[in-house]
Parts: sequence; C-alpha cells; structure tokens
Amino acid sequence: MDFSNKTVIITGGAKGIGRCMVEEFRKAGAKVAVIDLDRSEPACDLYFCGDIAREEDLKSFADLVIKNFKKVDCLINNACLSRKGILSGCSYEDFNYVLRVGISAPYYLTSLLLPYFGEGAAIVNISSTRAFMSQGDTESYTAAKGGITALTHALALSLAGRVRVNSIAPGWIDTTESEWSEEDHKQHPVGRIGKPMDIARMAMYLCSDDSSFITGENITVDGGMTKQMIYHKDLGWSYQQGD
Repeated sequence: MDFSNKTVIITGGAKGIGRCMVEEFRKAGAKVAVIDLDRSEPACDLYFCGDIAREEDLKSFADLVIKNFKKVDCLINNACLSRKGILSGCSYEDFNYVLRVGISAPYYLTSLLLPYFGEGAAIVNISSTRAFMSQGDTESYTAAKGGITALTHALALSLAGRVRVNSIAPGWIDTTESEWSEEDHKQHPVGRIGKPMDIARMAMYLCSDDSSFITGENITVDGGMTKQMIYHKDLGWSYQQGD
C-alpha cells in the first residue's frame, strides 16, 4: 500500500505493536507522528514524549502535528496499559487513569484534530479480545478495551462522511520475540501466536482506500482463538479448580 504524502499519527508508538506500525507506515511513504511516555524514540518524523492521560500533553502534541504537517490522514489510537483489577486492589485513581489513556485520550485527540482530517481520512482504534472475554483481575484494561470498542461505532456515525472509524481487537500478540511452547502455538486454530505485523497489516488496510466501504467495525485478529469452544477434556483441555 502506498501512503506517500499521507500523515499518520500513532499513540504508543515506541514499542511493540505501535512501533511495528510506525516502521511499516514509514516504509509505505507516510510521515509519522508519535506520542509516547517511553524515551526509546522510534524512527519517525515527529516524536513527542508525553502522557496522553494529560489534557495539556494532548493539546501540545496536536499543536505540533498541525504546525508540522498541516493535515491528518490517519489516526491510530494504540496506547493503553493495565493496572490490574479488583483482586489486586486497583484504586479509583489507577482505574480512572487507565480509562483516561484508553478511552478519554482517543476521544479528545480525535476532537482536537477533527478540523484537520483530510479527504478519505481514517481512524483506527486498537481494542482487544479482552473487550469481550476476560481473565480474573483484569478490570482496568478490560473496561478500557470495551470502551474503545463502543467509542468506535459511536464516532463512526458522528463522523460519517468525514472520517471512517474502525477498531482492531488483537488476541495474543508476541511483542517480545520470546520462545513459546508448541502447545502455546497449537491452541490457536491457525497454528501460531500472533505477531505485531499481523496488526500492522490490518491497520494499514483500514487506513487505505481499499477499505473505503468499512466503518464502525471491530475486526478481531486473534488466530481464531475466540471461536474455539472449550469443554472439559476436549482437545486435551481439562478444568482444574483454582485455590
């Protein structure tokens, strides 16, 4: 895909899935602006070290983007984190911090940039399969991902005719290049754990004109894991009661 003369904004672009997207969009010719708390700056055209939970940082970042690039073609709201949940004593402050990063920041950044979106612009929000399935003690992250998924279809209708808005729900994506067991791979119907490139490719597709008939959708990219029915002693699975 060709993103020459396009401006792409990626939150949380310093590591993992975000960094992979930065690299791939730049290879495709895009000018890429990144905001992240991490100081391990990726190769990009504009890097702002800041906290997207802070209104002032979002305003400063948006001002820099407009000053340098004049317009925005793609916004990818990727940044999020977990501060666990109710079993770990996740505090009111911690819970709301995760929601500010995962939901409030994408909404507000979209609002700040709205007058500057170019023709055919697209927003891609990075959700998670945690938006519709969980493990215990994950409430902060799960709530944020459920929220960004709902925000996606709301924005898609509000911005109809101006900006297409979609989300991606990754499953297990290995961002560490670790060694995993054969069982870890084979529990996925496709036979492997996901890679950051799997999400980067989908983000690029949703930002391209090839997806011009898609808006308001959440697309799951998880190797089929959420489609696998699990029964006790089926396919080698067995249920064991926790302590």
